[in-house]
Amino acid sequence: MEATLELPIETRKPRASSVTMKATVFHGPNDIRLEEVEKPRAGIGEAVMRVTLTTICGTDLHILRGEYPVRKGLVIGHEAVGVIEELGAGVTGYQLGDRVLVGAITPCGQCSACWSGQSSQCGHGEGYEALGGWRFGNTINGAQAEFLLVPNAQANLARIPAELSDEQVLLLSDIASTGFGGAEAAGIKIGDTVVVFAQGPIGLCATAGAKLLGATCIIGVDGDANRLAMSRRMGADVTLDYRETDVVAEVRRLTGGGADVAIEALGTQQTFESALRSLRPGGTLSSLGVYSGKLQIPYEAFGAGLADNKIVTSLCPGGKERMRRLMEVVRHGRVDLTPLLTHTFPLAQIGAAYQLFGDRTDGVLKVAIKP
Repeated sequence: MEATLELPIETRKPRASSVTMKATVFHGPNDIRLEEVEKPRAGIGEAVMRVTLTTICGTDLHILRGEYPVRKGLVIGHEAVGVIEELGAGVTGYQLGDRVLVGAITPCGQCSACWSGQSSQCGHGEGYEALGGWRFGNTINGAQAEFLLVPNAQANLARIPAELSDEQVLLLSDIASTGFGGAEAAGIKIGDTVVVFAQGPIGLCATAGAKLLGATCIIGVDGDANRLAMSRRMGADVTLDYRETDVVAEVRRLTGGGADVAIEALGTQQTFESALRSLRPGGTLSSLGVYSGKLQIPYEAFGAGLADNKIVTSLCPGGKERMRRLMEVVRHGRVDLTPLLTHTFPLAQIGAAYQLFGDRTDGVLKVAIKP
């Protein structure tokens, strides 16, 4: 990253009756600070969880670099595991001290999007400023803190089975749900050929998701040897280094004319085009990347609109039922995501964690943060 992050502890003077906590606060591009802020209290339908493990997402880097706008003074972060500290009125079936996983997307369960089975788009067009149901670290205070206020807690608190550790379930809150969701949105069927562009954390989860859904030839593409090795561990049958190979030509050769599904997990014009060019006629491109700037579709790669290709987008599915199902996948040994947690930092060193994650040094994939 170009800027050096300085994270002084700045103690704001709270009201005499308030209790404070440490939190990572956004102040502007390349300016986040670990500060003392007021600890949240649970209102009607809400819960407060004590965060026991959180992490940094690629979207947080977009926020930090000024590529995705959020308000100054916002606590950032949206992936969290914790323990219920306080329950607001109307939240039933839970007890203080329950270990819970909360998705990055927090559907209300009561809006038209939720009723239509599109809970990831909860509240869209109904007065919320969030992108779909993404609120943590976007429009409300997020998870890179000691405590997290959970909205619509009845719809979003998912109890963690006793036999699962925080590390085993943490990545289900966002990147695994996103990666698996990208594979699901593509409609992968048993026997399909799938190519996944970019083997960062979300791309690796998309690779694992393609395997779970029955794809029989999975091709992982990246330019990092460590990530290509992890791609094979997550289920890729073949890995391609774009620095050494004409990826589109090789995918077409391996698949006999083009993949059934291409998953784009980086968010650049180049990877989007390569994914589109790697498809067979009638294939599906599942786009998971967060794009900045202008995205264009080359007409010849799209068969001038006549190739029967599909382009689908998806946002991380959330809610307690989604989290429960994903935890069952882990509990029954279908997938192990702990190898993706390559580094651990205390919250007090989150500046160093951002530096490492943003620079992609030391083989980093995901960084666990322990408040």
